[in-house]
Amino acid sequence: MNVVDSCGWLEYFANGDNADFFAPILEDSEHLLVPSLSVFEVCKRVALQRGEEAATQAADFMALGVPLPLTAETALSAALYCARHQLAMADSIILSSAMEHGATLWTQDADLKGHDGVQYMEKPGKPR
Repeated sequence: MNVVDSCGWLEYFANGDNADFFAPILEDSEHLLVPSLSVFEVCKRVALQRGEEAATQAADFMALGVPLPLTAETALSAALYCARHQLAMADSIILSSAMEHGATLWTQDADLKGHDGVQYMEKPGKPR
Protein backbone atom coordinates (compact mmCIF):
# COMPACT_ATOMS: atom_id res chain seq x y z
CA MET A 1 0.00 0.00 0.00
CA ASN A 2 1.03 3.60 -0.61
CA VAL A 3 0.42 7.06 0.78
CA VAL A 4 1.38 10.22 -1.13
CA ASP A 5 2.23 13.32 0.85
CA SER A 6 0.22 16.45 0.04
CA CYS A 7 3.15 17.97 -1.85
CA GLY A 8 3.15 14.94 -4.16
CA TRP A 9 -0.54 15.35 -4.96
CA LEU A 10 0.01 19.04 -5.68
CA GLU A 11 3.02 18.27 -7.87
CA TYR A 12 0.93 15.76 -9.84
CA PHE A 13 -2.06 18.10 -10.25
CA ALA A 14 0.24 20.93 -11.38
CA ASN A 15 2.13 18.59 -13.76
CA GLY A 16 5.34 19.72 -12.07
CA ASP A 17 8.85 18.40 -12.64
CA ASN A 18 8.30 15.42 -10.31
CA ALA A 19 4.77 14.56 -11.50
CA ASP A 20 6.07 11.40 -13.21
CA PHE A 21 7.53 10.21 -9.87
CA PHE A 22 4.09 10.35 -8.25
CA ALA A 23 1.86 9.41 -11.22
CA PRO A 24 2.13 5.60 -11.04
CA ILE A 25 1.36 5.64 -7.32
CA LEU A 26 -1.55 8.10 -7.55
CA GLU A 27 -3.08 6.35 -10.54
CA ASP A 28 -3.03 2.96 -8.77
CA SER A 29 -6.01 3.85 -6.58
CA GLU A 30 -6.53 0.25 -5.47
CA HIS A 31 -3.26 0.44 -3.50
CA LEU A 32 -3.51 4.09 -2.48
CA LEU A 33 -4.40 5.21 1.04
CA VAL A 34 -5.53 8.83 1.32
CA PRO A 35 -5.32 10.49 4.75
CA SER A 36 -8.12 12.95 5.42
CA LEU A 37 -5.52 15.60 6.26
CA SER A 38 -4.12 15.28 2.73
CA VAL A 39 -7.57 15.96 1.28
CA PHE A 40 -7.78 19.12 3.38
CA GLU A 41 -4.29 20.37 2.53
CA VAL A 42 -4.53 19.65 -1.19
CA CYS A 43 -8.05 20.95 -1.72
CA LYS A 44 -7.36 24.13 0.25
CA ARG A 45 -4.32 24.91 -1.90
CA VAL A 46 -6.12 24.03 -5.15
CA ALA A 47 -9.12 26.18 -4.15
CA LEU A 48 -6.86 29.15 -3.42
CA GLN A 49 -4.92 28.79 -6.67
CA ARG A 50 -7.56 27.56 -9.14
CA GLY A 51 -10.97 27.90 -7.50
CA GLU A 52 -13.59 25.72 -5.86
CA GLU A 53 -14.50 23.71 -8.95
CA ALA A 54 -10.87 22.59 -9.37
CA ALA A 55 -10.73 21.75 -5.65
CA THR A 56 -13.85 19.61 -5.98
CA GLN A 57 -12.33 17.81 -8.97
CA ALA A 58 -9.15 17.18 -6.94
CA ALA A 59 -11.24 15.79 -4.07
CA ASP A 60 -13.12 13.51 -6.47
CA PHE A 61 -9.85 12.11 -7.81
CA MET A 62 -8.47 11.66 -4.29
CA ALA A 63 -11.66 9.81 -3.30
CA LEU A 64 -10.73 7.02 -5.73
CA GLY A 65 -8.18 5.85 -3.16
CA VAL A 66 -8.92 4.26 0.21
CA PRO A 67 -9.80 6.99 2.74
CA LEU A 68 -7.90 7.13 6.03
CA PRO A 69 -9.70 9.08 8.74
CA LEU A 70 -7.68 10.70 11.50
CA THR A 71 -8.33 8.53 14.55
CA ALA A 72 -7.34 9.26 18.14
CA GLU A 73 -4.76 6.47 17.90
CA THR A 74 -3.19 8.00 14.80
CA ALA A 75 -3.20 11.45 16.43
CA LEU A 76 -1.39 10.08 19.49
CA SER A 77 1.24 8.19 17.50
CA ALA A 78 1.76 11.29 15.31
CA ALA A 79 2.14 13.53 18.37
CA LEU A 80 4.75 11.21 19.89
CA TYR A 81 6.61 10.88 16.59
CA CYS A 82 6.47 14.65 16.14
CA ALA A 83 7.94 15.21 19.59
CA ARG A 84 10.75 12.69 19.00
CA HIS A 85 11.69 13.89 15.52
CA GLN A 86 10.71 17.57 15.53
CA LEU A 87 8.48 17.23 12.46
CA ALA A 88 5.60 19.50 11.56
CA MET A 89 2.13 18.40 12.63
CA ALA A 90 0.91 17.53 9.12
CA ASP A 91 4.09 15.62 8.25
CA SER A 92 3.81 13.61 11.46
CA ILE A 93 0.14 12.76 10.90
CA ILE A 94 0.61 11.69 7.29
CA LEU A 95 3.74 9.66 8.08
CA SER A 96 2.10 8.02 11.11
CA SER A 97 -0.94 7.16 8.98
CA ALA A 98 1.32 5.42 6.46
CA MET A 99 3.29 3.62 9.15
CA GLU A 100 0.15 2.32 10.89
CA HIS A 101 -0.95 0.67 7.66
CA GLY A 102 2.47 -0.65 6.61
CA ALA A 103 2.37 1.68 3.61
CA THR A 104 5.18 3.47 1.83
CA LEU A 105 5.02 7.28 1.98
CA TRP A 106 5.98 9.03 -1.27
CA THR A 107 7.13 12.64 -0.95
CA GLN A 108 9.34 15.46 -2.13
CA ASP A 109 9.30 17.07 1.33
CA ALA A 110 12.92 17.15 2.53
CA ASP A 111 11.75 17.09 6.18
CA LEU A 112 10.59 13.49 5.62
CA LYS A 113 13.73 12.32 3.85
CA GLY A 114 15.45 9.46 5.67
CA HIS A 115 12.50 8.38 7.81
CA ASP A 116 11.58 4.69 7.70
CA GLY A 117 9.11 3.80 4.98
CA VAL A 118 9.64 7.00 2.99
CA GLN A 119 10.41 7.20 -0.72
CA TYR A 120 11.83 10.65 -1.35
CA MET A 121 12.43 12.52 -4.60
CA GLU A 122 14.26 15.80 -4.39
CA LYS A 123 12.27 18.75 -5.68
CA PRO A 124 14.17 20.37 -8.58
CA GLY A 125 15.81 23.61 -7.56
CA LYS A 126 15.90 22.67 -3.86
CA PRO A 127 19.25 22.11 -2.10
CA ARG A 128 19.91 18.62 -0.79
